[in-house]
This record gives sequence, C-alpha cells and structure tokens, in this order.
Amino acid sequence: MAEEDQLRQALLGEEDSAPPEGQDSSPPQKRMPALCDPQRLPHRLVVLALMCFLGFGSYFCYDNPAALQTQVQRDMKLNTAEFMALYSWYSWPNVILCFFGGFLIDRVFGIRWGTIIFSCFVCVGQVIFALGAVFNTFGLMEAGRFVFGIGGESLAVAQNTYAVSWFKGKELNLVFGLQLSMARIGSTVNMNIMGWVYSRAQDLLGSTGYSTLGVTLLIGGVTCIFSLLCAVILAYLDKRAEKILCKEQGKTGEVIKLTDVKDFSLSLWLIFIICVCYYVAVFPFIGLGKVFFIEKFKFSSQEASAINSIVYVISAPMSPVFGFVVDKVGRNITWVMCAVVITLVSHIMLAFTFWNPWIAMCLLGVAYSLLACALWPMVAFVVPEHQLGTAYGFMQSIQNLGLAIIAIAAGLILDSRGYLFLEIFFSACLCLSLIAVVMLYFVNLFRRGDLNWSASKREKLQKLVAAEN
Repeated sequence: MAEEDQLRQALLGEEDSAPPEGQDSSPPQKRMPALCDPQRLPHRLVVLALMCFLGFGSYFCYDNPAALQTQVQRDMKLNTAEFMALYSWYSWPNVILCFFGGFLIDRVFGIRWGTIIFSCFVCVGQVIFALGAVFNTFGLMEAGRFVFGIGGESLAVAQNTYAVSWFKGKELNLVFGLQLSMARIGSTVNMNIMGWVYSRAQDLLGSTGYSTLGVTLLIGGVTCIFSLLCAVILAYLDKRAEKILCKEQGKTGEVIKLTDVKDFSLSLWLIFIICVCYYVAVFPFIGLGKVFFIEKFKFSSQEASAINSIVYVISAPMSPVFGFVVDKVGRNITWVMCAVVITLVSHIMLAFTFWNPWIAMCLLGVAYSLLACALWPMVAFVVPEHQLGTAYGFMQSIQNLGLAIIAIAAGLILDSRGYLFLEIFFSACLCLSLIAVVMLYFVNLFRRGDLNWSASKREKLQKLVAAEN
C-alpha cells in the first residue's frame, strides 16, 4: 500500500507528507511526463482527440446512402421510397433508445463498456449493411441500418458523458463544439470520398453492380473500426485516470421519468414542434440532395457531392462560433426565428429558381448551425433540472420518429410527384416550424419567460439569486 501511495503522489506531482521530526525533508518525487499525466493539458488533449474520433465512424457511415444514392438505387434496383427506408430504419430504434441510452450507460454497462458496446453495434451494423449489398439482399441492408441505429445515437450520449467527466467547467462548451465539428467533418469526408471509392472498387472488380457497392460499403466500415479502437483506448485511459486521480467513473446524470411528460409546459411542446418540423426539412433533403443537383442543375456527380456536403462543411467551424455568440448575446428565440426563416428562403430558392445553388446551400449551412446552438439550450430554461433527462430524451425521441416517417414520405412524394413538390413539402414543414417559433415568442412574452432575455440580463438575475441564497 505504501508503494501505491508513493506512486500516486509521484503521478500527481505531490510531495510526501511532512517527515517525522529530526529527519530531513525528502526531495519531491519526479512528476510523470505531461503526455501521461491525466491532470496536465497534453494528456487531456490526447483524450479530447480520442473523444472527437469516437463518433467519426458513425457520422461517416450514417450518410453512406446519400453519398452513393445513384449507385445504391441502380445496383439494388430501388425506387426512392425504398432508398429512404434506409434512413428510417436507422431512426426507428432511437424512438425508444433515446430514453434509455443514458440509463444503460449509468446503471448497466458503465461509460467504458457502454461506449465499446455501442461502438460494436455501429461496426456490426455497417458490416451487415455492406453484406446485404454483397449478397443483393435489400432486407439484410435494412437490418444492418437498424443495428447501426441502435449504436449510433447512444454512442453520442456516451461521447458527451466522457466530455463532462474530463472537461467539466469552463472548457465544456468548447469541447462540445469540437465534438460536433468532428462529426460534421466525418459527414463531409463521406459525401466527397465515397463516390471515388466506388469508382476504384469498380476498376478493381471490373464491373458495376451490387458486389462493387458491397465492397465500397465495407471499405467505409473501416472508419467504424477506427472509432471502436478509439473507444477501447479511451476506456483504458479513463480507467487509468480513475486509479491515479481517485475519481468516479463518468455518468450521464440523466433521470428519465415518463410521468414528467404530463408536467411539460406549452413552451416546451412548442420547442419540440420547432425541432421536428425543422430537422425533417434538412436531413431527408440532404439524403436525396445529390441526385437533385444532378437532375435540376446538371451538376456532375463530384460537383453534386460537394454541394450536398456544404451544410456539414459550414457547420464544422461555425457551430462553436455560433455557440459562443449565442452564449454572449442571449435572445435564443430571435436566433431560432432567423435560422428557420433563412432555411425557408433557401428551400424556396432551390424550388423556384435556377440561381446558383451554392448560395442557397451556404445559407442552409449557416442556418442549420445557428439553430442547433440556439434551440437545444432553451430546454434547460423551461424545465426543472430534475426533468432535463426526460425532456431531452423526449425531444430526441420525437425527432427520430419524425425523421423515420418523413424519410419514407419524402421518397413517396419524389417517386410520384418529383422534386418540385418535394421542395414544397419541405417548405410547408418549415412554415409549421416558423408558426411554432412565433407562438413561442408570444407565449414567452405573455408569461414573462426568460427564453428571449439577453445574456447580460440572465447573468444579473443569476447573481441576484446567488446573493439571496
């Protein structure tokens, strides 16, 4: 035990306790290298890099269908509705799992094993998805996306839990922003590289077809294996830090009580409506965007992939920036309203004009980044802290339900009516979101809520409350 105490003191850079009288004080123990010390910045930067890459494979493979839309539909002989079912199957398990992902991490697996297990689900799901293409079995591809979905969203919960455990305090918002940026980089790389990978696989095999598609998807799955490796290394480093620093294993802190739903305020329900109606006009559009740009604007496949990924390209650097701005300015409802209006304008431009689509897509990327930074924090302003887990779980659940349903609906509309009617449908969803934002503004105004307060006003109130306590 004495040797263990000395080792821990050496690792932390602490001196031994005062020596007995009459003895000279011993020199301080050597500190371990900065790269190996959990308390020092270089080691924590290594941990941060592993956290960021933890979700890289999941986000890279999530939009594999969008990056290969032409190839998937041609090689598997699918209509658009069947193609969009690949996104629906990802969302279905998360209608339920959003409530229980935090519970499984806290109470069943623990953060380390939970992260590894969910990473394994992502890897296995991608392999099943790819094998479905190899064997020309679309049902197996759907099953793969379902398994992939089981791991994907819960892995994001685990990623956030690690972030809170290692960077709780003033660095946390920056860390969340960096994690989101890395996720968007994964999506961007996928959009721009998978078509090229398919071409190289085609050259290798000598023909197009479902076998080439399957090989391409298996190559894409390497990113999931890389993320699994990051999960294993991160688990080791976290276990090591727990022993050295005598700290507890990270927990989500979520407390899910379905009975809390009956206590949700009107403001919270309006936030839910804004969330669902907005995101169903963004993610399904990106899923179908590549062929849209090829058919309407006569882009090449490479050009279509590039413009379809611009939303993620912009989101990667702008999410941390907008997060900082919203933190400093406040006025969340105003920012959300601006984001919804800009997104609506971008969809109208794409639907009814032949203007350079880069303009509309750049606007969409800016609006998408802004909305995420302004909308999600509002939940914490309208529910008590003990209901936050339930509120966020419910918000993610109905978001996934909306995405699952609208993905199929978008495919059916495109098959029967074409892209113009699809854009009108997306615009209608955004109009509903805008109506909900206006209602939220007036509900907040009449009830004297704090959703649209300035940051300085919130800070003054917090200081006043702290002084009274």
